[in-house]
Formats: sequence, C-alpha cells, structure tokens
Amino acid sequence: MIDSVKLNSISQNYGEVQALININLEIKDGEFFSLLGPSGSGKTTCLRIIAGFEPPNEGTVFLFNENVTTIPPYKRRVNTVFQDYALFPHMTVEHNVGYSLKIKGVSLEEYRKQVHEILHVVKLEGYTERKINQLSGGQKQRVALARALINKPKVLLLDEPLGALDLKLREQMQVELKSLQRQFNITFIYVTHDQQEALSMSDRIAVLNEGKIEQIGTPSEIYSSPNSSFVANFVGTSNIFDKSIAKEVFNIDSAFSIRPEKISLLINEADNQYSIDGKIIEKQFHGSFVKLIIETTFSKQLIVNLNQSNPNLSLGNEIKLGWSKEDIITLDK
Repeated sequence: MIDSVKLNSISQNYGEVQALININLEIKDGEFFSLLGPSGSGKTTCLRIIAGFEPPNEGTVFLFNENVTTIPPYKRRVNTVFQDYALFPHMTVEHNVGYSLKIKGVSLEEYRKQVHEILHVVKLEGYTERKINQLSGGQKQRVALARALINKPKVLLLDEPLGALDLKLREQMQVELKSLQRQFNITFIYVTHDQQEALSMSDRIAVLNEGKIEQIGTPSEIYSSPNSSFVANFVGTSNIFDKSIAKEVFNIDSAFSIRPEKISLLINEADNQYSIDGKIIEKQFHGSFVKLIIETTFSKQLIVNLNQSNPNLSLGNEIKLGWSKEDIITLDK
C-alpha cells in the first residue's frame, strides 16, 4: 500500500525551542492516523508542516511519493479542519461549504449539486440558509467538515476538532468522523491530546513527547505494550514501578507497569503470581467499576479498578491484591 504522507528526518525550531526533533513517519493511504500528545509535544507543528503552512528547518515531506516540502498549501491535495472551525460568520451554511467551489468558478448547477450532496452526507440538509451564529457546536463542526470534504482532498488534517464540544457530543462526533473516513476512504490525520479519542478512532497512533515520537502502533499495541513510562502513563492509567522497587519487592530486573483493571482482590494467594498488601485510602464509584487508591507497605500508592461483583470495601480496610505475570508491562526506558 502506498504512503499518503511520509516525513523524513523532520526537525523544527522556534528560536531556542526544539518543536520537532528528527521526526520520521509513514502514513498509509486510507488510514485514520492520530498524533497524540500533551500540549507542547509538537503534534500541531507536525500537522502544519504536512499542510504546508510552514516549512521545516530540516527534512522532507512527501505526499503520495511526491516531494512537496517547498510546495504551497493550495497546491497540495490536503485540507485542514481547525479546532475553532475557521468558518465565515457573515455567510450562510451553503456559502461557507461552497466557498471553494465559487472560487474555482464551477457552474451554478454543479455548485448546488455538490453542496447538496455534501450537506446530505454530514446530516445538514435544510440548513443551507442558516447563519453560522444560529448553529450549535456540533452543527458548526459538520459545516467545517463539509467545507473541507467538498474539495475531495486526498488527506484531511484535523487539529483537535472536537475540543470545544461537550462529552456526549464529542462521543457522537467520534463515531461520525470514523464513519465519514470510511465512506470517503481517504487519509485522516487527527491531532489530539485526548487519549480516549485516539484509542477509539485510530487505525494507528503516534505518541509525541517534547518534539519526539515515543511510540507508533495500533491502539491495542499502544495501550497493552507501551514502550516507555511516558506512554504507559499518558495513554490510559498505569501503575509504574521503577527498577529499584521492581527488584526489591518483586524480584523483577526491570521497571514495569500494571494497568488498574489487571489488579484483583486476592482471596487465595495462589490465584496470582505477584501479591501485595495495602490499605484503602480513597474509594470512588465509577458505575461499572470502583476505583480504589491503595497505600502499599512499601510507601507507594496504587490505583486499582475493581468490578461491582467484589464485596463491599471501606476506607481503612487492609486488603491483599495481586496480578499475573502475563499482565506485567516491561518498560525499556
């Protein structure tokens, strides 16, 4: 399968700040690919370089095997959806969506046909005459998507597009975005700091930290086999044991992590290969599970998620917890 986007040794500096450091990335045609990382990790800078909004200090950018490093944005078959949508407030939905067609000089018949078709796809039929300030956040998001997709880009770049929406609407739009990506069968490159968004929508994820790629993999690989303590902690919740505790308490030679849902209440010590004693210092109800904060005998707090079939537990209870060897995630760094 051909690469839709390829970044070779991309570096970007802003004065003394190194925003990107030797980024190498290959994104397949038709992939839903997420750039995931905290604020300042370089993910938006990476997106801007792919879009052509700024040239890299070092390295080359390829779109479908063509070197586009010095080619301006309007000559790349790439469109961008921004977090603030960048819609024209004085225009109607129709004029926002069809703006690029008007610039291209398409016929009125073709203009109306394409605008009608794309508004149907994003479920905004009947909204053609609405002004932007008459729309909800989710409707504005759909207008921005329609405006980007009407140009039939080969790659769609999305810069934290759901950040301004409430939780329920964000979850709904995640489903719709993935559905649109399948329908149009084009590459989506999605920037987010929200690990749940990245895990639920992506075919693959690149986790960025301080301008470097920490790990690239499928959502399952990133969650189940993080290759660093940063990835283990940033993607989901994890209990991390440094090398000294791992060796002293568990006789394990390297640092490791264990997910909260992999830790169980120990009734019979033979049930698990590793066990610890601790005291419940916090208890939180989360619907399908109970989250416990445990103070261990070796002065480390653990997060434990127990399902509702477990017996009632109270603050101050002394308990024994355990996990299996196969649930341990060994950390290389």
